[in-house]
Amino acid sequence: MGLYRSMGLLVAGPPLPFIASARYLADPSPDSTLVVFGLSLANHALSFRRDGGEFVAQYHVEVTFRTDTAPLRQVASDETVRVRSFQETLRADESVIFQQFVGVPPGVYHLSVLVRDRSGTALSRTEAVDTVPRLGGRGLAAPIPIYAGAGRTTLAALPKLLVNPRGTLSYGADSARFYVEGYGLPAAARAAVRVLDKNGADVWRDTITFAGDAQLAVARIVVRPSDVPVGEGQLVLRTVASPPLEARLPILVSFSDQWALTNFDSMVSLLRYFERQDWVSKLRQATPEQRPVVWREFFKATDPVPITPENEALDEYFRRVQVANERFQEAGEPGWLTDRGEVSISLGDPDEIYDFSTDVARTGARAIRWTYNTLRITLFFQDQAGFGRFRLTPLSRAEFQRVLARVRRS
Repeated sequence: MGLYRSMGLLVAGPPLPFIASARYLADPSPDSTLVVFGLSLANHALSFRRDGGEFVAQYHVEVTFRTDTAPLRQVASDETVRVRSFQETLRADESVIFQQFVGVPPGVYHLSVLVRDRSGTALSRTEAVDTVPRLGGRGLAAPIPIYAGAGRTTLAALPKLLVNPRGTLSYGADSARFYVEGYGLPAAARAAVRVLDKNGADVWRDTITFAGDAQLAVARIVVRPSDVPVGEGQLVLRTVASPPLEARLPILVSFSDQWALTNFDSMVSLLRYFERQDWVSKLRQATPEQRPVVWREFFKATDPVPITPENEALDEYFRRVQVANERFQEAGEPGWLTDRGEVSISLGDPDEIYDFSTDVARTGARAIRWTYNTLRITLFFQDQAGFGRFRLTPLSRAEFQRVLARVRRS
């Protein structure tokens, strides 16, 4: 979370975690700036209900620009999410995107964001101080991370964009795209684009050409995550014409779009339950020089659907890790490192859970039973010390290892 905040993003934690961004473009009037607000959250953070052949969730968003004395602009919206399968309701990636365009006078504001689950009780909010720039006259707007869209051809129009609120580049995945606007530029103006690593060294270069007129010219930047190193960086845009104009955007290249993973060793450790341990061993043994190549080979070899840019197996694995962290934290230990976390990540959710809390007085220890009908296995977790640390019983540990080996062979 702190890493995203350092990039200028608005971040809210549980019970309804989200990440939001405010980007800025010119408005027709120099006394107004067009705010491109984007917010993303995961499906599994919302409460879904069945509606015919679909699953439906509803949420409420409030975005407020406030001066020291009073609110200046407020946007409120009720939104609906519809998915076709129960599995989609469990998605832990950036699966829900809300965006809004609003004109705001240049200045310093307290920007607050509230998101509420309309079908449940979850609510989260966050606030940050932000400066809305004045973009009149000759200048460049900072690049905006997008998923798709052509933008606009006049200042009076709203851009046709699907924003990428996090602006995170998932290493090994599809190319990242950025939308850029320039104002007061000569015809066919060109700009040098660089990616700098966290030490300020050039790691990637390209040149783009703007299309449009002196009032508004636009361009798009495409960066392949595999072409730049994992970690924090800067996307720097500098026009060739004199005097040059420059714009910057903090970026992050991560091993997962669900986790801000920028440390190779931490990423390998997080994969300790991943099905393809043969490939995890290759990652662990790779030298620093070999790591980019081995990671790309790992990403390709473990991808169950090669025709898509995502690695669905990794996405599902990290989703399970995230859910385990939320459900099974014990006495300060991360949920994914507990026995229940290990089992849920490796085998998925059980078909039945039974908590023997009422039997504590008789047995002297609290226990939980998990049943997997398809796998034909029943596992028992016991809290022997009474501190809320549930461990697989020795017999259940042996059964779990036996079934896990069978699942991985199949």
